[in-house]
Amino acid sequence: MSSHLLNDLPTGWHVDQAIVTEKERLVVIRFGQENDRQCVLMDELLYSIGGKVKNFAVIYTCDITRVPDFNEMYELTDPMCVMFFYGNKHMMCDFGTGNNNKMNFVIDDEQEMIDILETIFRGARKNKGLVISPYDYNDKRVED
Repeated sequence: MSSHLLNDLPTGWHVDQAIVTEKERLVVIRFGQENDRQCVLMDELLYSIGGKVKNFAVIYTCDITRVPDFNEMYELTDPMCVMFFYGNKHMMCDFGTGNNNKMNFVIDDEQEMIDILETIFRGARKNKGLVISPYDYNDKRVED
C-alpha cells in the first residue's frame, strides 16, 4: 500500500512540526483512515506525483483514528481529505464544491493533482489565503 511509502505523521506534534517548520514548500497532508478505500486511492496518486512536486510541495499522511488531535479543529469528518499549508498558514482552495477548507474527494489524474498543487503554491507565494482551482469539481459536491 502506498500510504506506507508516504511520510506518515504519527502524532499531533509531528503534524504541527510539519506545518510550522516547512518555510519554502507547500505542505500537503492527507487526513483519513489509512485502510479506507478513498485514502488508498489518493495515497497512490500522491505517491506517484511525489517526485514530480518535491521542489515545491512535501506530502504527508495522517491517520485520524490514531491522531484525533485535529478532527474537531479542521472538521475532519470525511473518510479522506487533503489539506494544504504554506508558511504555517492553512491554504484554502475553491474547488466548486462549497468546501474551500479541504479536498474531500479523490482525484485520479496525476497531472490534474500537480496542476492543483502548483496553483495553490503560486497563490501562497503571493500571500493569497484562497485560490481558485484550475478545475471545477461542482459534480463532486456532497449535498447535506
